[in-house]
Amino acid sequence: MHGGTPAGWLLMALCAASGAYCLLRARSGSTAQRRAARAEGLMGFGMAAMAVPAAVLSPPAWAWAVYAALFGAAALRALRPALSGGHHLHHLVGSLAMVYMSVTMAPGGGGGHAGHAAAGGAGGIPALTGALLLYYACYVLGSAGRLLPLAPGSGGMVGVVGGGAGGFGSRTDERAELTTACRLTMGVAMLAMLLTL
Repeated sequence: MHGGTPAGWLLMALCAASGAYCLLRARSGSTAQRRAARAEGLMGFGMAAMAVPAAVLSPPAWAWAVYAALFGAAALRALRPALSGGHHLHHLVGSLAMVYMSVTMAPGGGGGHAGHAAAGGAGGIPALTGALLLYYACYVLGSAGRLLPLAPGSGGMVGVVGGGAGGFGSRTDERAELTTACRLTMGVAMLAMLLTL
């Protein structure tokens, strides 16, 4: 789903590491936080599987249907909580984007995995791909902004979504920053994957 083998391996490793961290996060926290962490873990591992370079391992034709079904089920599961807004809406968009990419990358679905790895023809619906690219570009910029310092030389960090009330440098702050960094990583990976459509 990407241009070169080294970039594909890097994308796969980053997504797998993010997915693993999300599953570790799913061991603690409130029910909603554990559910969100599991959804992010599924997304990370699904993106890692889709990012394996086609030159190394070309998935069988049925794999794309499995991806579409898996992320379709994840989208249905995220639908009800997404109606209340917040980060659940992002999970819904991400799951639907993965379904879209799975259908597009399937043989006969607008390009195929090997065709994209060899810079084959464009696949997908250009307007939908463009809308998803715009969404993820805004998401990445917003996530990156939450990791920037408050002011030059202040030493403090911008409050991170889900962060605790502990002082700067506390374990809670570090976990919140790492969670935001993982979300940023997966957002960048989604941008990279969408750019190959």
